[in-house]
Amino acid sequence: MNNIIGIIVFILLFISSQNLVLAQNKPEKNVNTEEIRLELPEKRFLQQPQLTPETTSGTQDIEAGSNEDVNIEEIDDELPENNNELQSFTPKKQKHGDVESNTESEFSLFDNFNLDKNNDNKIDEDTLIGKLINRDIIRTDIPTYLLAPELTFHPKKGPVSKVEFFGAYNGYLSSSWDNGDYDTSYDFGFLQVGAIGKIRGTKTDFKVLVNPRPSSERNYMQNFFADAYLINSSIPHHKVVVGYSRNQIGKEGGSSSFILPFIMRSQISRNFGSTRALGVRLIGNYDLIDYNFAFNSSDRYFRDWFAGPEFTGWVDFKPLGKTDGRYGKLIIGGGLNAGKNHTDYTVGSLYLGYKYKKLWTSFEYGIADGYNGSYVVDKKATGFYGTIGYKIHPRLQIIGRFDQFDPNRDISGDLRREYTAGINYFIKGQALRLILNYIFCQNQNTEDSHRFLIGTQILL
Repeated sequence: MNNIIGIIVFILLFISSQNLVLAQNKPEKNVNTEEIRLELPEKRFLQQPQLTPETTSGTQDIEAGSNEDVNIEEIDDELPENNNELQSFTPKKQKHGDVESNTESEFSLFDNFNLDKNNDNKIDEDTLIGKLINRDIIRTDIPTYLLAPELTFHPKKGPVSKVEFFGAYNGYLSSSWDNGDYDTSYDFGFLQVGAIGKIRGTKTDFKVLVNPRPSSERNYMQNFFADAYLINSSIPHHKVVVGYSRNQIGKEGGSSSFILPFIMRSQISRNFGSTRALGVRLIGNYDLIDYNFAFNSSDRYFRDWFAGPEFTGWVDFKPLGKTDGRYGKLIIGGGLNAGKNHTDYTVGSLYLGYKYKKLWTSFEYGIADGYNGSYVVDKKATGFYGTIGYKIHPRLQIIGRFDQFDPNRDISGDLRREYTAGINYFIKGQALRLILNYIFCQNQNTEDSHRFLIGTQILL
């Protein structure tokens, strides 16, 4: 009996002690659930503080630059996006650029590849593709670059006030056959990257054009630079060019590769001209006459430090220059290239060109007593070509050419003739162009041959 009473007393004492502990831990006032809610990490920064005179004066002290330092790192650590406590309340978001799997890495680039943001089955005009599609380029007598607005910059400081970057590509698929032998290859016309710009506060511009693709005929640096010159227009009607620039040997030989009507230059242009030289050039432009005089080094492709002096001169007469094009455009020109590069050489040229509305035609004759093209040749050579073209549509042109070349006038029976027919389709002027050429090659000392050329030109 005494044991039972002792057990009951022990239980009552235990219960009493537990109630005493709970009473001591019980808060003296009711729990404010709103305060607990505001203490949650995701709510802490959403609650606007109540401004009191004390807090207002504290804010003014900080804004006025009080002596109390503000720890930016502590503030940054308390930001919700940097607070690790939020990870228990919000799902973890993947940071931009993080990739969880190879599948996402491979195909996530299509997430923002949306050219139809309005879902109207049309490419939006404010996208780059939309701008290029709607960019209309009609002129074909000058090179125009497709991305010129996007790649033109106006630096606020420095020696350059304006610069435009560009790239150029021309390549063609060639299929040729002669005497039952058939061959197909893909060749590059050019692959170039460059920039043109203006020197701040002057009338001087510059151009740099390089060939990143190696050449099998020259070492890399010999072939690297295509153009590198300064051009000043301080003298009215004139430009002074200093540096490495295209040499005006013949009309077509001195023309830019970007505006040629055919994939291949004429034979006299391939042999006598299409070169660049280091020197000083004076270019004049008037209504009835143009001229181009240059004093250069006779070196080609930086093979020698100074191979010898060279003079190149060209004059164009424009009899219809003051008629505002009512009767078309007529050019009668001629030039001389003479110099010394291990041997003396002299090249003379005559040119006649006429353009009226959609029709144009040209004729050029060249004669050489030695010449300095891609290589120095001491042979007496001559040649000529005649070209005719007609624009059926502003974007579609048909062309034809007869081209003859005699590599050595002292030897008979070695004439080379090329008959070329072609079509140019100007999708975006010269900036985006498709070319189709057929060439029948007739040589007196070799088998005749045929060639089909399908080319593409892109100027960005």
